Amino acid sequence: MTGVRIRGDGDRERWRDRGGREEPDRYADDEDYEPVTAAEAAREGLRQLVGLTGRDPLGITSIQPTDDGWLVGVEVVEDHRIPASTDLLGLYEVELDMAGSLLGYRRTRRYQRGKGDVS
Repeated sequence: MTGVRIRGDGDRERWRDRGGREEPDRYADDEDYEPVTAAEAAREGLRQLVGLTGRDPLGITSIQPTDDGWLVGVEVVEDHRIPASTDLLGLYEVELDMAGSLLGYRRTRRYQRGKGDVS
């Protein structure tokens, strides 16, 4: 069996059966993936979010396993201001599958740098 790239599937390849036909619901990596570690998931979540939004990253604020993968909290600068203590920051949740592929993301909070939570 050899894989062939399908547009829109990113790095995934579809399996071809012996007759050269594509198997529509089977990808080469469906069963042959290695789960990522928490550290790898955190780095990948940050990389994916920055790549999609173009925002400047501040860091990873949380990482937690889910039934289907990982939920990564990422803090970014949404609007640079002068002085920097008044920058607008955003806190995002990035959802990854067990292999570290992006499933989705959403902004959960937006706030001024100098006015974070006070506990």
